[in-house]
Amino acid sequence: MGAVGRIAFYVLVVLIFAYLLFPILIVIPLSFSSGKYLTFPPPGFSLQWYVNFFTRSAWTDSAWLSIWVGLLVTVLSTLLGTPAAIGLVRGNFVGKRLVNALILSPVIVPGIIVAIGLYFAYASYGLVGRPLALVLGHTALAVPFVVINVSSTLYGVDRRLEYAALSLGASPWATFRQVTLPLIRPGIFAGAVFAFITSFDELLVALFLSGTTAVTLPRRMWEQIRFDIDPTLASVSTLLITITTSLMVGAELLRRRSERLRTAQIGR
Repeated sequence: MGAVGRIAFYVLVVLIFAYLLFPILIVIPLSFSSGKYLTFPPPGFSLQWYVNFFTRSAWTDSAWLSIWVGLLVTVLSTLLGTPAAIGLVRGNFVGKRLVNALILSPVIVPGIIVAIGLYFAYASYGLVGRPLALVLGHTALAVPFVVINVSSTLYGVDRRLEYAALSLGASPWATFRQVTLPLIRPGIFAGAVFAFITSFDELLVALFLSGTTAVTLPRRMWEQIRFDIDPTLASVSTLLITITTSLMVGAELLRRRSERLRTAQIGR
């Protein structure tokens, strides 16, 4: 590209980022507003809406439910997704592509269709309105992210290291534990981070499965937007932005560490 083309490209990139970041730049100052209503610019600085969030049981109960559901989903999806990724990458069996497509289908299929299907499946067992339904539903959505991250890491592992360990007398389990697992651990951790974010921020499935007793934080925020626009929403949104950004940065650092491990492995 010429000089004019590069300038136009950079201007376009800046405009896209500004468009994406503009809502965040509005919400964060609103969370520290001293006003009683959502007004921009804020009339003054105050922490009243953060205090309101941490002192109202409706908000804190939903937050704790989202946290522990997210943690359970992280554990389950990691335990299910990691062996699935290993089987799909290392295995050679009939129907491998079909199995891979089925595992990744919750990411491909529109969320509303997944939510409706889960609702009818769990309603017949009386699970709607119970935290267990949220854990199972969110796990179905989170497993593909673990499979994707672990699979991409496995494809970068030099199998000659595993063959060398086997030729030296190590058992397949010892080879996996001492050679393969340390190399794919960053991918596993990155998949676990994405699994937690998927569960913690998920709304559509929660709308169908939470009922009136298992209300997650995103569901609580959705109800507040519909029925009562409370400025506490701005403080909750800021907290969610902070948590999600921190986790995404952590996942990126894990990805870079995995890249460094693969590069060092290739160099040897």
